[in-house]
Amino acid sequence: MEHSVLYYALLFIAAFIAGLVDSIAGGGGLITVPVLLGAGLPPHIALGTNKFQSSFGSFTAAYYYIKKDVVKLKTAIPGIIFTFIGAALGVFTVQQIDGKILNYIIPFLLLGIIIYTIFQPSIGIKERKPIISEKLFYSIFGLALGFYDGFFGPGTGSFWAIAFVALLGYNFRKATGYTKVMNFTSNIVSLILFTAGGYVIFPVGLIMGAGEIAGSKIGANLVIKKGAKFIRPVFIAIVILTTLKLIYDRLM
Repeated sequence: MEHSVLYYALLFIAAFIAGLVDSIAGGGGLITVPVLLGAGLPPHIALGTNKFQSSFGSFTAAYYYIKKDVVKLKTAIPGIIFTFIGAALGVFTVQQIDGKILNYIIPFLLLGIIIYTIFQPSIGIKERKPIISEKLFYSIFGLALGFYDGFFGPGTGSFWAIAFVALLGYNFRKATGYTKVMNFTSNIVSLILFTAGGYVIFPVGLIMGAGEIAGSKIGANLVIKKGAKFIRPVFIAIVILTTLKLIYDRLM
């Protein structure tokens, strides 16, 4: 019984930290997936359970950003629709083919994001004019990043955030809010399909979900109060860690 309490306590703490980090700059899965695998869950069940628990955090953060008027839900509807479709296609596709090749491509894409963000010091601090229309943006990135999150996952939040900043001219604060709405959408689609396949352990997911909610509330509140200048260094650090983790996984 003592071991069982410690086991769940560690899962809660890991999810709390993940929710805190994820609500600010993404990358929470870097913490929770290894923890679930380390807890002895088979890979497919670890991924399914992770989608369950992370849905609590992404919903909490998305709701908070909407409530604080950072996100206008009406303007996000096209993105939600296309992300929903893309994620469903991604989960279906990953069940049909081997997605290991993405393991080798994604670190280089993330490295490009790091370089772009570092050498554009003003990007994401203030809002700029959009380069493309919102409808075109969501039709492309909703399908593409929704598909990617359902198919593979790591770095999705980073890709969304930099896309919002670079193409729609959002600051990091606003981009983070909209990113969480899209993350929650793809999480829910993936969760439904993983649950249908029997790949979710609900007691573990609920304990971690509670941790995600607590961490996400604190993280989202920090974003609201501190603004874009606070998010930028955290964003860069998370993307670097994500890149290093993926490279490490490929080399080991």
